[in-house]
Amino acid sequence: QVQLVESGGGLVQPGGSLRLSCAASGIIFSSNIMAWYRRAPGKERELAAIINSGGSALYTESVKGRFTISRDNAKNTVYLQMNSLKPEDAAVYYCHCRSVLTNMEYWGRGTQVTVSS
Repeated sequence: QVQLVESGGGLVQPGGSLRLSCAASGIIFSSNIMAWYRRAPGKERELAAIINSGGSALYTESVKGRFTISRDNAKNTVYLQMNSLKPEDAAVYYCHCRSVLTNMEYWGRGTQVTVSS
């Protein structure tokens, strides 16, 4: 059974920080490209950050310099460190994986990030 379980979301003030975690099970973690997507109210889902098995990462322009995606293959976990949060970062953040071996993909259930005073 494949599971992606996000944690770490919550309420934070503008300028604050949060670290999201996604614990994966039921997959060969090191063979999967991992990503964080987000969906804000009234907006399309967008890719926030993505990381391959070797640790190379890409970010959407709006989060560059503020967000850092990382992975710990030994722990089957991917992280998203979010600093200098802005109200426009408020969204449901979803963990995603795609196997480079099978092209199978899975989604987590999402975790809510609220940025408000």
